[in-house]
Amino acid sequence: MDNLQQENRLENFPVSFFSVIMGLAGLTIAWEKAQHVFNIHLGINPYLVGITSTVFIILLLIYGSKLLLRRQSVIKELKHPVKLSFFPSISISFLLLSIAFLDVNETIARPLWMIGATLHLGFTLYVISTWMHHEHFKVNHINPAWFIPAVGNVLVPIAGVALGYMDISWFFFSIGMLFWVILLTIFFNRILFHDPLDKHLLPTLFIMIAPPAVGFIAYMRLNGGIDNFAHFLYYVALFLTLLLLSQVRRFIRLPFFLSWWAYSFPLAAITIASFIVYENTQNTVYLWIASSLLALVTTLVGIIIIATLNTIRKKGICIAEH
Repeated sequence: MDNLQQENRLENFPVSFFSVIMGLAGLTIAWEKAQHVFNIHLGINPYLVGITSTVFIILLLIYGSKLLLRRQSVIKELKHPVKLSFFPSISISFLLLSIAFLDVNETIARPLWMIGATLHLGFTLYVISTWMHHEHFKVNHINPAWFIPAVGNVLVPIAGVALGYMDISWFFFSIGMLFWVILLTIFFNRILFHDPLDKHLLPTLFIMIAPPAVGFIAYMRLNGGIDNFAHFLYYVALFLTLLLLSQVRRFIRLPFFLSWWAYSFPLAAITIASFIVYENTQNTVYLWIASSLLALVTTLVGIIIIATLNTIRKKGICIAEH
């Protein structure tokens, strides 16, 4: 009976679990940036990178087992209108770890970036091809998780430029920005004129912050300095952050879902972006914004980790959908 339960849990292990890595890696990079800005060295970078890497390896092994033993379940997810968009979170995890490792060990960062960029291009081509030739998607299937493939593309330049891959970085940045604009238009049409998002998908609204926030960070790497387009990206991300934080009462009423992890990475991204704006302007307003957001995302990730572990203990994750 226990073996059967274990097999069922493996079959229902969701690819969206890799959003945990996005949250942990985002927090890790945010703390790396904060220490650089404040010129302090807390000695926590290797530990944060180590924890994130360990969790990633565990998730990779579990999902790899699912691919080997429950291949049909993986194929089913690949054809699912919502779950499909979470597959690029695997390649994004490689890319985020490459960014985190840049300040720790560049020898490790380079192969992680190469794997992540190659894998993400494959996922992007597959996801967009599926969108173009689908036979069963409906307007109500569109949700902010559809931004995930776009976000991954704009992540590539952050480590790519530092590693010397300028042309490849511009290639991925261009793809990400193009599909961000397209998907943003489609999503607002869906949310304004069709049924509201399901309750368990509401946290994914925070994913809207990620494309402009990560786009700003990537553009700063590519451009080498702040200009009008950089300001545009940052202020769009900041506005979306304010818009969603103004609805906090709506979000705190929600029961825990794995989708809570959607809060973490976008908030980490706007935190990092705010630190970068401060570095380039020396305006202390941005330092206060960044510091406040760092405190918020750190607290939030701590709460989400506890809630996730508690739900796992109660076997409330990796169960069949009703």
